[in-house]
Amino acid sequence: MLKVKFGRFWPGQGRGSGAAGALSLPLESAAPAVELRDATGIEQEVADIEQQVTDLFDELRVPALRYLLSLGLSAADGEEILQEVFLALFQHLRNGRPRTSLRGWVFRTAHNLGLKRRKKVHTNPAPAVEPELLGRSADHRPNPEERLRERQAYERMRAVVNALPERDQACLSLRAEGLRYREIAEALGISLGAVSLSIQRSLARLREARP
Repeated sequence: MLKVKFGRFWPGQGRGSGAAGALSLPLESAAPAVELRDATGIEQEVADIEQQVTDLFDELRVPALRYLLSLGLSAADGEEILQEVFLALFQHLRNGRPRTSLRGWVFRTAHNLGLKRRKKVHTNPAPAVEPELLGRSADHRPNPEERLRERQAYERMRAVVNALPERDQACLSLRAEGLRYREIAEALGISLGAVSLSIQRSLARLREARP
């Protein structure tokens, strides 16, 4: 029995914290009398997959978590779902499945698991409006009068976003996380044209809501 350990993989457990921060995945060897070179090959394959999954985790954890939060999930639920997503990704690659479009695969899996969890806990989405949609940079510090105007603009935009169909909200949130249209289509299981139309329609409604 071979063991793979993602020693620095999971958030909230402390990197370098030893066994408490490790994930063990049992992998069955081909036969009890497997030759050394075969075992070495399996270990190298597993190490390569682990590195690929870890790199993707480092790249996508924050945007994927933000997307899950936009579905109305708690941070704890979001982190738990991310663990499920990347464990599933490891198995996906370990089973020899396609290695292309993995960003879309991660967000599609997170989206599906997130909707299931949301249905289970009976929460409603509360998507955030990015500061850029309000026409200013995130590091700008408004004075009290500006803050009041922006709060009013935010409330108007939030009302518009909340009134969008669920698919349009998902497309807008994934686009805000930097996914390309094709990746959004893969994540949501819809056509590229549907993504483009959804985002154009949503942005038009947001523009109409601005003073």
